[in-house]
Amino acid sequence: MITLTTFRWVPPFAQGLVRDLRVRWALEEAGIPYEEKLIGVKDQTSPEYRALQPFGQVPTIEDGDLKLFESGAIVLEIAERSDALLPADTQGRARARAWTLAALNTVEPPISHLGGLMIFHVNEPWAAPALPTAEQAVCKRLDELAQWLGERDYLEDRFTVGDLMMTTVLRILRDTSLVSDRPALQAYQLRCEARPAFRKALADHLRPFAEYEAARASARPAAG
Repeated sequence: MITLTTFRWVPPFAQGLVRDLRVRWALEEAGIPYEEKLIGVKDQTSPEYRALQPFGQVPTIEDGDLKLFESGAIVLEIAERSDALLPADTQGRARARAWTLAALNTVEPPISHLGGLMIFHVNEPWAAPALPTAEQAVCKRLDELAQWLGERDYLEDRFTVGDLMMTTVLRILRDTSLVSDRPALQAYQLRCEARPAFRKALADHLRPFAEYEAARASARPAAG
């Protein structure tokens, strides 16, 4: 069985965004069972984990002799095992892979940059002047994506791994109106997130965080 490594807990702003969600969703769409292995900050720096993930990030998977890191690589590996995520025809499979890489390489970088300015560097004096240019770069990509979608339900003629990856990228903008300002994009994201596999993956992604917080709360001394 596949073992998925992910975080035991992350701050609220990251909950629902950590990249193990992508892997969980792909596994649910493919109908592949898995077990989770929860880690903390100390685990990330251990020699054992660095042998599995050179940069100490999550997610990783272990499946027999296969040890794999990077969410994009993992999701594409899962997609190869199921026609739920990749079409049967050669051209359709190639297009789905192309959209997966477009999500990671073309759409996500400006979004991540904007998110970094808004979350991690918000108190830096240089962040505020950089925001308009960063937002403009995101809007350019979103407008291009919305134009491509038009009246389509999905990026191609059916849901594929490309839609899965693109949706998780759009979710990074959840605390802004940049997606909702574009009706085609908002409808597309909501359509993908309404899939039962996504709902199951999101619930399983959030569960460890809730359990960790509940355990911490029960361990605190009673007031008074």
